[in-house]
Amino acid sequence: MTTARSNRLPEFSFRRIFPLVFVVVFLMHAPLLRLLFFWDEAGFYVPAAYDLVHSHSVIAKTTLDTGHPPLSAAYLALWFTLSGWKPAVARVAMLLLAAFALTNVFLLARRLAGTGVAVATTIATAVYPIFFVQSSLTHADLTAAAFTLWGIRLYIERRALPSQFAFCLAVLSKETAIITPLAFALWEMLRASDQGERSRLHRAALTLIPVVPLLGWLVYHHHATGRFFGNADFYQYNVTQALSPLRFMLALVQRVWHLFGAMNMLALTAATCVAMFFPPVTDPSGERPRIAIPVQLQFALIMLAHLLAFSLLGGALLTRYLLPAYPLVIMIGMSTLRRRIGRWEWPAALMVMVFVLGLFFDPPYRFAPEDNLTYKDFVDLHYEAAKFLERHEQNSTILTAWPASDEISKPYLGYVAQSFALVQVHDFTVEETIKARQMCSQYQVAYLFSTKNDVPPWIHFELWEKLNRRFFGSHVDVSPELAAEFLHGKIVFLARRKAEWVAVLEMDQPSSVAAVDKKREEPAIAR
Repeated sequence: MTTARSNRLPEFSFRRIFPLVFVVVFLMHAPLLRLLFFWDEAGFYVPAAYDLVHSHSVIAKTTLDTGHPPLSAAYLALWFTLSGWKPAVARVAMLLLAAFALTNVFLLARRLAGTGVAVATTIATAVYPIFFVQSSLTHADLTAAAFTLWGIRLYIERRALPSQFAFCLAVLSKETAIITPLAFALWEMLRASDQGERSRLHRAALTLIPVVPLLGWLVYHHHATGRFFGNADFYQYNVTQALSPLRFMLALVQRVWHLFGAMNMLALTAATCVAMFFPPVTDPSGERPRIAIPVQLQFALIMLAHLLAFSLLGGALLTRYLLPAYPLVIMIGMSTLRRRIGRWEWPAALMVMVFVLGLFFDPPYRFAPEDNLTYKDFVDLHYEAAKFLERHEQNSTILTAWPASDEISKPYLGYVAQSFALVQVHDFTVEETIKARQMCSQYQVAYLFSTKNDVPPWIHFELWEKLNRRFFGSHVDVSPELAAEFLHGKIVFLARRKAEWVAVLEMDQPSSVAAVDKKREEPAIAR
């Protein structure tokens, strides 16, 4: 009877699932397809593709050399070459990768826990705010995550060589993708030591194949630049400054939160923990099965490897670095709900709704704009400011910070038609504003914007804030009104959307500024 029933189940092959998943993902992201490039897209990834197309160089020339392998940039460059240099081209190209990742999530979850869990896991992953936003952004993290999830599925299916091919593609997209095959290699070695199986040592050696293309890229990068990794500033920010025991512990705490709590993931984590107090549900066919314990342990090892690696390395604590691990957390959570809750569809649907709410409503703690749809507010505001500069300040030298400096100096990003002359500061803190005032003779207009989320957390600890400023670059921008007063400028454009803002200031002439400063100093001298 079981065999006859299973034969009547539809065949869920990749070629049948992928088109359906892509259409759904495309429709969900349709309002965002024409959105201009955001933050690291404009600063690193799109310029890298631009250099590959126009300079035929796999190492960035017009932007910071991050040392990332070239596959992600080559993928974008191919699409730009075929379809034109438009944001929508890049968005659709990335959605194809997102659909590829989600298809592998579905097939993996169906193999491990059945069709119901597979559907719930795929939908929840697709709408989870961090995965949803990254699905259309041109970051290398999505490319690496898509190939990594493919590799995980093939590895669980015991298709050793194809899985290593997938991991090689992941590593050539971003070097940190080596984490997952290394985790599998460790798993095989641990099992071999427990059971004394020499075949597992062979499997462990096989999982190290992706190290070869990574080493090849590092050698080539060293040959071309004299460095194995990115330029000195990038290496210092992401590696040298991160090598501190205190920073590691602080980063680990935040990384655990990012994986199990951020952007409403806490709801699924809590539901999973509560469900564990219930006994397994027994259907007429027997007790509902779980994901096999060895597979769950492999997933846990992958998660732990990501938590440790990205707590030790990486200057910015960006949630997108954990992109391959989020579907695994969701899969285990949905499987647990199905195993232990009779009508598990209701809490699963509630989790999906909670994730959707996270896209539109900001959490009560600081977060990166790219963690939900706040990044759209950022892009829209910067586009409005760039158009204002084009209309009113075309011949002026602009003081601003990155990434706005790239937005108004690289027309192919879509913000401006012609480049502006620039004077650049790091951000708009008090210290950088003082530097800007000292350079007042070099520019006529200041283009200011929020470089950090300005919404204070509900719970404030001064020591925690101080440590975040020391190790993770947390800071507070000067308000546009205060900046205008300090820089002796006049606000001619100001726009806000929730925590994001942009402002354009026209500066007084240097002689006028000097006169004002002298007049302010005279009473103090007289006293």
